[in-house]
Amino acid sequence: MKYTVVLDFDGVIHSYSSGWRGKTCIPDPPVPGIREEIDKIRKFYDVVVVSTRCDTQEGMDAVKAYLKQNAIEVDAIMKEKPPAIAYVDDRAICFDGKANGLLDKIVSFKPWTEK
Repeated sequence: MKYTVVLDFDGVIHSYSSGWRGKTCIPDPPVPGIREEIDKIRKFYDVVVVSTRCDTQEGMDAVKAYLKQNAIEVDAIMKEKPPAIAYVDDRAICFDGKANGLLDKIVSFKPWTEK
C-alpha cells in the first residue's frame, strides 16, 4: 500500500493566472513541469487532487476534463482533503512549531501567483 500525497488543483496544477472564473471555467495552462513531477511522485505515492470546484458534479467534471486534456494522471479527485503524508497547496503556511509570529505570517502571506 502506498501513502497518499494530496495536491491542490488551482495554483498547484492549474496555474491559476487568471484567478477565479467559476467552478467550470479553467482557462489557464498547467504549472510548467507539474505533469512530469506528478508522474515521478506516483511511482512512490498515490496522488489525490483536491479542489473546492468538486463540490458539484459540473466542477468535478471540469477538473477531470482539464486533467485529461493536459495528460495529467492522478489516482483520485476529491472535494475534501483525505488523510495524507503531505499536502501541496499554494495557499498554505507551513507550521514550524512556533506559534509566536503566526499572525504576521498570515497577514503578510501571498501565494506564488501573486508575487
